[in-house]
Amino acid sequence: MKVVAMKDKLPDTDKVTVNLGLVDLAQVDLLVDEGFYTNRTDFVRTAVRNQLQQHAEAIRQTVLRKRFVMGLQRYSRTDLERVVAAGEQLEIHVLGLATLDDDVTPELATAAIASIRVLGAFVASAAVKHALADRIQT
Repeated sequence: MKVVAMKDKLPDTDKVTVNLGLVDLAQVDLLVDEGFYTNRTDFVRTAVRNQLQQHAEAIRQTVLRKRFVMGLQRYSRTDLERVVAAGEQLEIHVLGLATLDDDVTPELATAAIASIRVLGAFVASAAVKHALADRIQT
């Protein structure tokens, strides 16, 4: 899980480093030179998308089995207050981006959230992240 500071603008992408053998890299460069891809990044991005598409059914089944929400999941102070008022706690599972609004206090977050697992990025204030540290599953 990537933890993003609240002040930072959320990027649409994240950087990944890939180590390739020289022959593989040379072949990528050849495809770029021949105009199949605009650059190495375009090649890698296309390869990743193709693999994700190839495994789409396995991803879908895993998301269902592990009860993940895909995409953006935002929790406001009001949302969490309702959970606490109902005497419940959330088990948050997000594949993408999970955010807790700026006005969520550490006390409210710990009262409302039993556990949190995010594959992607989790955005909350530093105080809330600290209060939830023992409930964040990696």
